Amino acid sequence: MPAAAHERSFAIPPDLAADMRGWRTRFLVVGAIALILSVIGGFFNADQFYHSYIWCYMFFIGVPLGATALLMLQYLSGGAWGMVIRRPCEAAARTLPLLLILFIPIVIGIPHLYPWSHPGIVAHDRLLQHKQVYLNVPFFLIRAALYFAGWSLIGHLLYKWSGDQDRGDTRAAGRLAAISGPGLIFYGFSVTFMAIDWVLSINPHWFSTIFGLLFIAGEGLSAVAFLICVLVILSNRAPMAEVLTHRHLHDVGKLMLAFVMVWAYFSFSQLLVIWSGNLPDEIPWYIKRFGGGWQYIGVALVLLQFALPFALLLSRDLKRNFKLLRAVAIVVIAMRFVDLYWIVAPDFQGAQFTVSWMDFLLPIGLGGIWLAAFLWQLALRPLMPLGDPHLEEALEHGRE
Repeated sequence: MPAAAHERSFAIPPDLAADMRGWRTRFLVVGAIALILSVIGGFFNADQFYHSYIWCYMFFIGVPLGATALLMLQYLSGGAWGMVIRRPCEAAARTLPLLLILFIPIVIGIPHLYPWSHPGIVAHDRLLQHKQVYLNVPFFLIRAALYFAGWSLIGHLLYKWSGDQDRGDTRAAGRLAAISGPGLIFYGFSVTFMAIDWVLSINPHWFSTIFGLLFIAGEGLSAVAFLICVLVILSNRAPMAEVLTHRHLHDVGKLMLAFVMVWAYFSFSQLLVIWSGNLPDEIPWYIKRFGGGWQYIGVALVLLQFALPFALLLSRDLKRNFKLLRAVAIVVIAMRFVDLYWIVAPDFQGAQFTVSWMDFLLPIGLGGIWLAAFLWQLALRPLMPLGDPHLEEALEHGRE
């Protein structure tokens, strides 16, 4: 089929475009109101604002980063599964500049989040003195700038060359594959150090050699679950109603099953190594989370982020059922929030489980603003990659 015909088929129709503008406006208004209320609450309890903000922010930066990694993985491996999610992945990756702006509160809140940023604390802590070469505010900010610069550059090039491919540039496919290999390597290292810098260093006396891999798996899981929700919503509307089939959804469902298993493997491996080692520098992290009410959150994670999705996603029929697969994806997304809360919050709150109203309002605030930006980016291009030489093959794959 010629590219012009593809464009006519896959361009967003006026009714869907109008609906997307309406959704975007509602998300933006609700998100802005929730964020403003949270900021007001921060003036009365700054510690709680920053404590709630950091774990919530880690979810919303994980989705575009995971989507960018999936884009690069698809350019390297091929497959029809990546064709149907490419535009949502590109739209998610294009929100990284917004996440850079939303990182500013974390920069402002460094004294509220990281004990190593206080000279008085460091002066009386030999371990922090030893780590001060790495854990200091200027180097922390330099590393964060490098992460964002690399992520934004990769996302920009992937988006630009994908557009060139749509316009008939036959060399674009080679450039996209060429950057994806080094890009995935940078992604792996940058997310590992990001997890250490932004989350693990909240408790600088604890360490885990698998912590970065745990975040990489979590970001992939968050991204795939979110993309499934987007696909199911679009599957009821033209033009995707004529494109998406049960087979496409089955492929993406298998990918979510893979990330569920990888996340569970890394989580259990970290627990097994630390628990069996029983070292005083490592084991208190888990002891704190195995009591005071936190243990019930841990059990919920085992059941709802691994056992239930794993059991359900083994079913071929479920992965081909749009509504059921979306329901599983929604549960996974909800548990990703819970997982990040379970990782971060106990280091601030201590041994007893508590929850603040900001822990509910900030996800709405950041989520509304991020979803508005995502929908804005998604509406800028046709919903399928028009110039990809494997587009017809991907469409035929869904019809088989």
